[in-house]
Amino acid sequence: MRRLTATPMIFGLGFLLLIAGLWRIDASPERIWNGLSRLGWLFALMWPPSPGGALPDLLKGLAESLAMAFLGTLIAAVAAVPLALLGAGNVVGSTLLRFSVRRLYDGLRGIDTLIWALIFVSAVGMGPFAGILALAVPDTGMLAKLFSEALEGADRRQVEAVRAAGAGRSLAVRIGLLPQVAPVMLSQVLYTFESNTRSATILGVVGAGGIGLALSDRIRINNWDEAAFIVLMILAMVAVIDLLSRAIRLRLIRP
Repeated sequence: MRRLTATPMIFGLGFLLLIAGLWRIDASPERIWNGLSRLGWLFALMWPPSPGGALPDLLKGLAESLAMAFLGTLIAAVAAVPLALLGAGNVVGSTLLRFSVRRLYDGLRGIDTLIWALIFVSAVGMGPFAGILALAVPDTGMLAKLFSEALEGADRRQVEAVRAAGAGRSLAVRIGLLPQVAPVMLSQVLYTFESNTRSATILGVVGAGGIGLALSDRIRINNWDEAAFIVLMILAMVAVIDLLSRAIRLRLIRP
């Protein structure tokens, strides 16, 4: 009965916090209406979508974004495996080493991809190389964390059986542990690649190459029909990657 009485109070407090937040950011009804009206005007400018005679360049930029996503994910996956082994409690016995490695995970994935892109654009210059590094660094921390959790959740009996047969610790990990978690790790890598196909299109806005650079240029000069065409290209690429990734998971991961 007390819980039922408290529920309206919680919803009322949440509603008051929502109103206070909207008032703090000046989200007045007039401002919302004007924004929606302008958004409708922009949608009208986007129709019909047009490549503007630059279809070959747009396809090249799209391929560049896809390559950035693939290489960034691949580098992250390769780097994450040894880090995951060092951070897994059933592989490394040293608490200090595991703690240090896990804080490294947090440091790598705690900074957003766009911030890494700004850093690498300043360090190595504009272009897809900066985008690849910007995707690889935070994904290394994220995948290493996911991989280590998968390793710690694996069945210990298989590892113990390999050790009982006379194998060393490293061989027990390679034979008894990694095959168990390989499907999970592959699924996580595929999902990361799907996510990176979307993220790679945004990195061009800060100078990291790819189709995002062409999109930001069209928006800056108000070529909204070409911007709409680029957005449709990005949506098509993401849809194809999602379908292919699902097909790979069903073929390689499902027993």
